[in-house]
Amino acid sequence: MAPTEGEKLTNATSTVAISGYEGQERTCYCGELDEKHVGSEVVLMGWVNRQRDLGELIFIDLRDRTGMVQVVTDHKRSPESFRIAKKVRSEYVICVSGTVVKRAPDTENPNSSTGMIEVMADDIKVFNRSKTPPFVIRDEPEPDEGLRMRYRYLDLRRLPMLRNLELRHKATLAVRNYLSQNGFWEVETPTMTKSTPEGARDYLVPSRLDPGNFFALAQSPQLFKQLLMVSGVDKYFQLARCYRDEDLRADRQPEFTQIDIEVSFSDEDRLFGLIEGMMKHLWKEVLGVEIAQPFPRMTWDEAMARYGSDKPDIRFGMEIHDITGVVRESGFMVFKSTIESKGTVRAICAPECAGMSRQELDSLAAQAKEFGAAGLIHLAYLPGGEVKSPVRKHLSDEEISGIAHATGAKEGDLVLIVAGPFEVAVTALGRVRLSLGDELGLIPEGKYEFLWITEFPLLERNEEDARWQAAHHPFTSPVTRHVHLLGSDDDSVKSQIRARSYDLVLNGVELASGSVRIHERKLQDKMFRLLNLSVEEAEEKFGFLLEAFEYGAPPHCGIAFGLDRLVMLMAGAGTIREVIAFPKTAKATCLLTGAPSQVSSEQLEDLGLSLKLNKERKTCK
Repeated sequence: MAPTEGEKLTNATSTVAISGYEGQERTCYCGELDEKHVGSEVVLMGWVNRQRDLGELIFIDLRDRTGMVQVVTDHKRSPESFRIAKKVRSEYVICVSGTVVKRAPDTENPNSSTGMIEVMADDIKVFNRSKTPPFVIRDEPEPDEGLRMRYRYLDLRRLPMLRNLELRHKATLAVRNYLSQNGFWEVETPTMTKSTPEGARDYLVPSRLDPGNFFALAQSPQLFKQLLMVSGVDKYFQLARCYRDEDLRADRQPEFTQIDIEVSFSDEDRLFGLIEGMMKHLWKEVLGVEIAQPFPRMTWDEAMARYGSDKPDIRFGMEIHDITGVVRESGFMVFKSTIESKGTVRAICAPECAGMSRQELDSLAAQAKEFGAAGLIHLAYLPGGEVKSPVRKHLSDEEISGIAHATGAKEGDLVLIVAGPFEVAVTALGRVRLSLGDELGLIPEGKYEFLWITEFPLLERNEEDARWQAAHHPFTSPVTRHVHLLGSDDDSVKSQIRARSYDLVLNGVELASGSVRIHERKLQDKMFRLLNLSVEEAEEKFGFLLEAFEYGAPPHCGIAFGLDRLVMLMAGAGTIREVIAFPKTAKATCLLTGAPSQVSSEQLEDLGLSLKLNKERKTCK
């Protein structure tokens, strides 16, 4: 039974009266108070961040979602409030009625927004006590993230976490307002749908009313938003919940939110203009930062060649250079054999790094090898014209000079070289580039560099069975100049087909991805054949979409932002878990609720399911 007004509850340290809430109105939030409120009578409600007993005065730092304010109790001014204040502890939930006063000059705190004032308490009520929290609730988080996630409701009381949630709210509001003002309708699509091949594993939901059949939790609203275009909605958006059963990392969760956008009678250029305007609006409204337009554009081929990444961080230089022509006739066998096998030799120049230690060079070489490189060759262009390298004797003076010219290396610089297949060479150097950019302090803080990457490969090899699959999804249109190649059986031709797909990248992070869609049944059938999808299989999995295309589907395109990742970048957070109220762990578990968990045999029976325990793994199969 809940305690009543005036009922006494005892803990190990004190006895405090618990007051019921009887509709007393809060006049303002703690963090809103400043000098203009001096002389005002206020009613504040929140949590005790800290209590300090100085004898005749007791100070309480009172905290709510807006910030903290100092409350002072004087035993002469209000003996009863003083008595209660003496017994409150951290995380007690209290109500304070009092008067805002200016702090004495020697007690002001210029580092706090409320540091010039304090509240003299006339009355204090305790709504609820708190046990001692498992960690101290302060701005800096505990190092044990597992503990934070186990007690997430306490972790969220920290002001930086509350700021992240507030920023997320403002961002979603700004997006909704912008798109609505540009003629878009927010339309919800089903969360439970048909299982279709979209890249990741589906989360399956068994049907009780149709035993043996399953829904899948939507990986994205892709098919439904295309059907909305066929329906004549014309401009659609949704803050869509999506579910993917895949391996997790810092910026990936099993359930996440997309800003999903689709528009009819549009192409890439018009969509890019709309999205750039949305980013400009978002950064201005939420962060107060002006973003320059238009955003630069770069094809996938150019991005890989220059940066070794399809999401390059262009806030600093150190671009990759092709030195294959310079060393084509080299006597150095590594270069010669690579070029003869149709490989490439690529290099980057690390400014003022000629004096890098052997240990540092070995660390960079290890990183390059992680991404498939056979090794990392270095040339140190020392002051005075000397060049130091383990392979110096294998290179002519002409080659040494040519490499310097091609990479822009000067005295004091270090050139790093990888020889191998194109994607291996550029990807390895791209990774080394990012590591050096961070170590050398070349990446500026507080700078936002947006970039469009266009014309991705239409197809890619599946890592497990090497078969061709859609790089984006099977509804992506090829670039017009490559449509005629869709019927080719030549693998080298397939690898060259480019798609009308695009990513928006911010500071080296993929922010959004989209494409111009196929809207004609005939072209969609060609795409399915290219993916070795039989007519029967295509009909079984996507028949409803193919049929819709026969009833007048307009040309359309779209894009989807990862909202969690977007807010993470805006907040300057390290992972998306910092901007999600109740995230999962890297193993897709919820430490707070204990999910996933077992269910009763009765529930399984209702669904017509039984479990077979795998004794070795102690899991079900």
